[in-house]
Amino acid sequence: MKIVIAPDSFKESLTAAEVCAAIQAGFQKVLPDAEYIHVPIGDGGEGTVQSVVDATGGKIVAVEATGPLGNKVEAFYGITGDGKTAVIEMAAASGLHLVPWELRNPMVTTTFGTGELILDALDKKVGRIVLGLGGSATNDGGAGMAQALGVKFSDVNGDELPFGGEALGELLAIDISGIDPRLKSVKVDVACDVTNPLTGPLGASAVFGPQKGASPEMVVNLNNCLKRYAEVIERNLAINVDELPGAGAAGGLGAGVVAFLNGELQSGIDLVLDVIGFEDAVRDADLVLIGEGRIDSQTVHGKAPVGVAKRAKSVVDGIPVIAIAGSISDGYEAVYEHGIDAVFSVVNGVVTLEKALLDGAVNVEKTAENVARVLKIRV
Repeated sequence: MKIVIAPDSFKESLTAAEVCAAIQAGFQKVLPDAEYIHVPIGDGGEGTVQSVVDATGGKIVAVEATGPLGNKVEAFYGITGDGKTAVIEMAAASGLHLVPWELRNPMVTTTFGTGELILDALDKKVGRIVLGLGGSATNDGGAGMAQALGVKFSDVNGDELPFGGEALGELLAIDISGIDPRLKSVKVDVACDVTNPLTGPLGASAVFGPQKGASPEMVVNLNNCLKRYAEVIERNLAINVDELPGAGAAGGLGAGVVAFLNGELQSGIDLVLDVIGFEDAVRDADLVLIGEGRIDSQTVHGKAPVGVAKRAKSVVDGIPVIAIAGSISDGYEAVYEHGIDAVFSVVNGVVTLEKALLDGAVNVEKTAENVARVLKIRV
């Protein structure tokens, strides 16, 4: 048998590569002669860089970058094994986890550090950048990112705007003449799994602002600032980003990458599967094993397990796809209509969350062994 193991990470417990290893360890106790192919998966969010690096034999690049509050932080991105693609999680430099609770304020946070990661990738002469959106501390529409790349945002006096979403309320003009010319020869693909527009009741400020520290008053202000930002982009660049699905992702960074990088917003999991060459791995396989920390009713809405299952069955008609999850919750049965044939939880009794996270590898291995034993009986 050829068995493809393609799980997402189990957040706070195991990386995707560690899940692969644990599943194989369990299966090998029962099917020692099978061929095991590891394809660790990310869907554009946290862990995507590591998954792509692991899957392609790439490398992690450490970069000192400007954090959300303007201070220096230790950030990173990945380069695929062939050296042609850089994979960047915007949260590595501009993420909410980089801002202490008491300092969270999307009026002032910036995506400048994300732009610095892009610059470093350009220095490595990559031909493609995959940018994952999510987990941001920002609400600046990607203006900070654009500033790092050479774009100038000025007010009525011709002065350059400071960092932060609130500053966009003073925006009068955008000058892209100084943008890094290397961007013209680089393809930018954006992993974006939300469809929120830039502004309005479903926009970046209203939906995501509160979790970044925005009060109701701040939400109104930030929404108005992004509205002005969109108006100036349309006036100066002839690009309408306000109602674009996904423009509101990562505090409006979705709008910024479209306006300034000619980026294409795509499904995160589909984009990652293309980057790692998943179809080649699964083409002659007999079984696909997938996994995630939790499988529930939301898994069918763009999450990695369903994306992997659908892609596998589009390549090999009828191939069995079995999911091993940290836990299952209400509505998980919906995945059976989306390419997943069976779901197993690794938690088999009453246990604290701390204990479950600590014992993740052991529990995944035991569950995988039991799944393999059922398969062996069937065979």
